[in-house]
Amino acid sequence: MRPLTDRERRTLRLGGLGLLVYLLLFFGLQAWKHGERRRAQYDTLRREAAAWNNRLEVHQTRLTATRDLMELLRLDPAQLSRTTLVAQASANLQQAARMGGVQLTSIRETPARTAGPDLSSIQLEAMGPAVGVLRFLQSLDRLGVPLITDSLQLAPLQPGAGQLKLNLTLIIPDFDNWKPTDGRPDA
Repeated sequence: MRPLTDRERRTLRLGGLGLLVYLLLFFGLQAWKHGERRRAQYDTLRREAAAWNNRLEVHQTRLTATRDLMELLRLDPAQLSRTTLVAQASANLQQAARMGGVQLTSIRETPARTAGPDLSSIQLEAMGPAVGVLRFLQSLDRLGVPLITDSLQLAPLQPGAGQLKLNLTLIIPDFDNWKPTDGRPDA
């Protein structure tokens, strides 16, 4: 093989340099596009993660509020059983009456109307000092059983004696019948 002339060497150098520049531009552009795609995917994932964190924060807030309500009302939905709910409500009412210094004269449990969203209703009559009756009424929301006051009637037992007679009708809701009709939970 013969030795290369200066001109041939210069041509080879320029050709090699041109090929190097072409390859750098070609593969550099490919790498740049690949990096842009990865960055776009990362940004999409970051936005999705932020959206999920916001949803999680909303649910955490709801969970905290639900726990606070369960503690305040002394209500544990996992412990509620349809079969024992009415008996539990009746026992809790009797205990609350005793704690308030109120004497229950009668307590009747009646089955719910067939078309209504109620599990049962409780009608009770009680008498006692005005302070005790009011204390009993205040304790109704912390009995550990969901109750709805349907009717309330107060009357003095004897004029000027400070004694009250209480007629109260409470409804125990049937939460199975209160589910949303569109099949999705409340938001």
